[in-house]
Amino acid sequence: MWRSLWRSIDRFSLQHFKSVITELRQIKVVNAQNRDTVVDLLQTIVEIVTYGDRQDPLIFECFMEYQVLAEFVRVLKISTSSTIEAPLLQYLSIMIQNMDSEHAIYYCLSNDYVNNIVAHPYNFDAGDLALYYVSFLRAVSSKISRDTLCLLVKVHGDVVVSFPMYTEALKFAQHEEKMIQTAIRALTLNIYNICDNNVYQFITTPPALIYFSDLVSSLRKQCLQLDALVNSSEDKCTHQRNKDIFLKTDKIVDDLFYFKDMLSVGESRLSRVVTQNLLSLLILPLLLPLLKLGENKGSYNISAVTSLYIVSRLLQVVGGKHLINGVAGLLLYHYMALCQRDAIATNGDIAGSIGDASPLLHSLNDINIKVSDHEAEGEKEININYLLQHLNVQTSSNSHFDGSPKDDNVYIERFGIFAYLFSDNHSISLASLFLLLTLAENKDLEHFPASLLGMSQSQGLMNNCESAFLKVDGSILVGLMPQILKTLLKVLACQPPVSPPMQWHTGWFLRKLLQCQGNKLTDDNIHLFNTSYEQSRECLQKELDGCWFDHIPDTIGHEWGSCKKALELQFHVKDPLFTLELEICQQAIDGNFNSCFAWERMVDAVKNLINVGFHSPSSTQGTYFHGMFT
Repeated sequence: MWRSLWRSIDRFSLQHFKSVITELRQIKVVNAQNRDTVVDLLQTIVEIVTYGDRQDPLIFECFMEYQVLAEFVRVLKISTSSTIEAPLLQYLSIMIQNMDSEHAIYYCLSNDYVNNIVAHPYNFDAGDLALYYVSFLRAVSSKISRDTLCLLVKVHGDVVVSFPMYTEALKFAQHEEKMIQTAIRALTLNIYNICDNNVYQFITTPPALIYFSDLVSSLRKQCLQLDALVNSSEDKCTHQRNKDIFLKTDKIVDDLFYFKDMLSVGESRLSRVVTQNLLSLLILPLLLPLLKLGENKGSYNISAVTSLYIVSRLLQVVGGKHLINGVAGLLLYHYMALCQRDAIATNGDIAGSIGDASPLLHSLNDINIKVSDHEAEGEKEININYLLQHLNVQTSSNSHFDGSPKDDNVYIERFGIFAYLFSDNHSISLASLFLLLTLAENKDLEHFPASLLGMSQSQGLMNNCESAFLKVDGSILVGLMPQILKTLLKVLACQPPVSPPMQWHTGWFLRKLLQCQGNKLTDDNIHLFNTSYEQSRECLQKELDGCWFDHIPDTIGHEWGSCKKALELQFHVKDPLFTLELEICQQAIDGNFNSCFAWERMVDAVKNLINVGFHSPSSTQGTYFHGMFT
């Protein structure tokens, strides 16, 4: 397609360039008979202009004098079919991408040439035209600056009333072709990073504003599809089902990184719009069912484990002060409201040891969320303040809470996410614990919710401790830590044993918590720990009678390093996808005893014994392997 640039210099002479332009001007209609000739002329012009931009200023002066871009627009209009559109857009993309001089870029973006090409009535129903069109838009967006952006918008007074390149690009935002979606997102980020005040005003007001709600609505649909896969009653733990879940979660995470990129631009209006839409259309409706406000208050009918996974992954990937504290404010609303009420009753104000929770609580009040309307078989908007008032009534009707969970653990465990923390469903229990610890370790969490969860922001990371989760007086998690540790150990020691992945991830949590200041095992918990170790040891000993017994020593040596690395993985880099994997595979082993299954069973036995060994409350891990074969 691209002709060699090292042919005779006569090909790139000014005289030859003028002759090619003249020939193009003589074309009165583009049809099947002359289509190839026209394509040849367009290609030649682009080659010569690209050469001239770098080597011969006279060529580009001729390009401007003869208004060649106007000829490109004319060719679009006189074509009797759409077959000329794809190559024309392709050559224009190549020309713009290869332009280096600011003078050339400024000219190409002026005089409405680009806007006319953008607004041409293309037929995108067939072929790859959409891909060429979007590539052209992306090429233009990569060249714009604060000085040239004004050439692509229409302004009335000081207000941008039209931005064709942006609005036309957004029509492809949900295109099924991944390359087109990626190009549109790159284009929007190019525009957002220019930071033009008038353009931001246009982007963050209707009708352009709807783009952001559409993005979150699309993400919401994907989350519902993921939940359907996770809770499918057919094909439990099949390879294809797991593959489908991984593909869906990958797509969700890609979308989350796009939201992160938008927030990383650092423009307050853009950040506010993105955050408000994520909170009102996705995060809060996902979390409301976890607060147990009743079935009619839920929005998506999504399972708890999927909801916890999505919110945890969102906080990990997107983050941000407003999202982090919005989630914390809702999850901890029961306890924050009670602490504030009791502080007022005790001190006459909300100052003092608990700090002022009002700003965090009130920051949620102006958010409208979409919830299910079963009677209308659709959705309706409800102000979050209405639901928070419902929470206040529910909270006030319960027993006194003095901000010290050590005396009110039974009360705490009855409400919200802490009820899920002690669920009989192990995957939900681990998912809720992961979300709470993800919040507790986030540096953007405000002081008051951080003190409730147990993170001391003033102390930072402890020496020789990978976690920022420290012992703080009045912390809910610190007060519940004995029960949390016992719950984890019960999972490891239960009969019949849970699946090897469940044991493994439970052990990971146990190790992280035991590393933190003040956390230690009671006598009862040590008994559970020893029971879990003995069970793991017995499982490995049984493999001595299996077909792979002679590979056990090598497997121990091979798995030790990888197990150690996995167990030392920190919270902020651990993918909460494991919670979904555990949920879909919580079923008994099917009794398959072929050699492949036997190998996997032997490796699992080795890994689980290593897993338990790493949590030893005494001596070194190596002692757990002493006498294993005696």
